[in-house]
Amino acid sequence: MQPKVKKTWKQVDGVLLLDKPVGMTSNDALQKARRLFSAAKGGHTGTLDPLASGLLPLCFGEATKFSADLLDADKTYEAELKLGVTTDSGDAEGQVTATAAVHVSESDIFNVLPRFTGDIQQVPPMHSALKRDGRPLYELARQGIEVERAPRAVTIHAIECLGFAGDVLRLRVKCSKGTYIRVLAADIGAALGCGAHLTALRRTEVGDLSLAGAVTLVELEAMDEAVRSVRLQPVDALLQSLPRIDVAGDAAQRFRHGNPVDLPAGLAGKIRVYENDRLIGVGEPGREGRLWPKRLVQLADNLI
Repeated sequence: MQPKVKKTWKQVDGVLLLDKPVGMTSNDALQKARRLFSAAKGGHTGTLDPLASGLLPLCFGEATKFSADLLDADKTYEAELKLGVTTDSGDAEGQVTATAAVHVSESDIFNVLPRFTGDIQQVPPMHSALKRDGRPLYELARQGIEVERAPRAVTIHAIECLGFAGDVLRLRVKCSKGTYIRVLAADIGAALGCGAHLTALRRTEVGDLSLAGAVTLVELEAMDEAVRSVRLQPVDALLQSLPRIDVAGDAAQRFRHGNPVDLPAGLAGKIRVYENDRLIGVGEPGREGRLWPKRLVQLADNLI
């Protein structure tokens, strides 16, 4: 028997745009990608259900300091709904609870979809990770227990019909954080009078990031280490929507040591700060009307 080789981990800083496959949890995808890069530290920017595929931004090293910033970002999905069948989970993994004949026209769909755009209320599904008295709702659901859930406000920025044939409806949805696409599918089915459930889901955008630059695990495994490292984006890939300032000399030194610097007029909110075109951190306006460090980064020269 060959002796087991101990894994050697290293400092890796950057962002990987992963195209997650169906059937894999977000954490399993993260750990597999982390091993491929031998990254000592990694995290993701919000889970994508095993049923879903698509964009899963992964953060390594110093980029993990900014992973929470994407939790609040808008998301875009392409969803497939099966009309005429309702399930207890709202997706294809649940038990069928009702069936109905589908007498729906394209005009019916175009009349219904506007009802679900803008600020709407959603009742979170029982098959979710939300907790009640410390227990995930899905655990209660598996025991046949259903508890009352308060509606939550979410925003649907846009719904586009990508196709409709027979009992299959395809949609593109751009929405706020916290939106359950399977709840949206069930609600649209109810509004159409036949019921529906989600059969496929693919995330195409998270904030300003898109699938256009994403890579699959299969593709990563086939690459040699040098090619693989090229697919890793810089730490500030997560920060492109923030305004930027550049500092130098004493100001850069002060910021690096946790002290404020002058705040340019007209800027507010989180601001990314650079020295010699190198990200040194993110600041926020604070007392004295100055820019105070919020998060600082330390990057190896070859990874900036």
